[in-house]
Amino acid sequence: MTSPPLTVRNLTSTPINLKHYEIQDLKHTLGSGQYLSKITSVWSTPVTAKQPATNLQDVSLLLEPSSLRKADIRPANIPDETLCIFFEIEGEMYQTNIIHPTCHSQLLMPITTNPHFNHTTVYHPEYHHLAIFYRSNLPTWMKSLEDETPLSALSIPGTHNSPTYHRALPSVRCQIAPVLEQLRQGVRFLDIRVQPDSPLDPSNDKLNLVHGVFPISLSGPKHFRTMLNEVLAFLEQNPSETVIMSVKREGPGNATDSQLSRILRDHYAGDVNRWFTAPRIPTLGESRGKIVLIRRFTLEERLKNEWGGAGWCINGDTWADNTPNSLCPSGDLCIQDFYEVLESENIGKKIQYSIDHLRRASECVCPSPGSNAKLPFYINFLTASNFWKVGCWPDRIAAKLNPAIVDYLCTKHNVSGGPEEKPIGDGSTGIVVCDWVGQDGNWDIVRCIVGMNARFEAKGEPLKQDHGHDEL
Repeated sequence: MTSPPLTVRNLTSTPINLKHYEIQDLKHTLGSGQYLSKITSVWSTPVTAKQPATNLQDVSLLLEPSSLRKADIRPANIPDETLCIFFEIEGEMYQTNIIHPTCHSQLLMPITTNPHFNHTTVYHPEYHHLAIFYRSNLPTWMKSLEDETPLSALSIPGTHNSPTYHRALPSVRCQIAPVLEQLRQGVRFLDIRVQPDSPLDPSNDKLNLVHGVFPISLSGPKHFRTMLNEVLAFLEQNPSETVIMSVKREGPGNATDSQLSRILRDHYAGDVNRWFTAPRIPTLGESRGKIVLIRRFTLEERLKNEWGGAGWCINGDTWADNTPNSLCPSGDLCIQDFYEVLESENIGKKIQYSIDHLRRASECVCPSPGSNAKLPFYINFLTASNFWKVGCWPDRIAAKLNPAIVDYLCTKHNVSGGPEEKPIGDGSTGIVVCDWVGQDGNWDIVRCIVGMNARFEAKGEPLKQDHGHDEL
């Protein structure tokens, strides 16, 4: 049986030349005991030791930005072999090693002094497919983007019920990592559900974090103020960034949307230097260092007169429930939030809805500066749950949804129909909202989404960056 060729996709903004490859016999090269130690984690596997090259095969295949090409390179017989691939980027040499029999990512290793590029590779063995992503320093990945960029033109990773990382009922808990760690890893959309503690007392600002009618922790109430202080501290340390925050009223009690709007306006979101509360989608320049507020609640009467009578905040109060595709009447939000996956056999339906929304987002084109054209946020929830079915708890669904979307983003997102066709649109993912990101160190879905902004970067100068670890 003929081995399939290697498909390589360049998702960066810089031309990359696939120069050489080598298939090494690990048992012979490293010894029968040592080679097994190289087969490490499935996800985010940085290979620090470069394999010695002894039998290089020349290729010289040029990969233009956003292109996909095939190379006559067979798969390695893992774990007995490893496939070492060598790339040239603007005169600098880099290497990646295919070492694991399942999908895995790793840094593109520099084998030159003073490297300028810091990319990530994701290998899918079932397709013999290697995707190369631009990798920003994740705490400051928005830093290189132009101020005129509308936020809705970007590919933005988000989390669903973002603060629900505490010990809780299995259908309540949706995250493994605290909110601050999510932000450090590149998340820029937070989904928050709150319940006013004393809505009839105008002086009381306490908002309890909830998920549905349940508290988010079995150890006692957790409060919006505590979480918010972490978000504001992150933005103060990283003023190039913005955080989009969707807030919705949930939980038990008799509080109203109107009361929640008053509490948020009077006690939290009145500082224009820290919050963007105009009822429209801002540019990145307008929102750097700020929280952009999306409200999933109606307003008290006086707030309807804010901003010259246009209201307060981006309006999502008529967000359609359980929808595979719906545009809010404001025109600012296009939602996929189908969450009633009642049986595990229906997870495939949810995956397809999520892919369909990625396609909608990818076909959009960023409006030119000064244009009156409206580009909504495409918000795509990869989340669902059924309290009564173990196989449909958030962590179980995420275990299938997240890898499926990584697969799609790497191999099919914004891919043209043929070699002579150009992809439609800018290739944005929109806002992709996930459960259980960061489990076992797996942030690949976040990195893939952030990496999709390279197509937008390509409209300006190619991006070079200092090689090193992410820092605050």
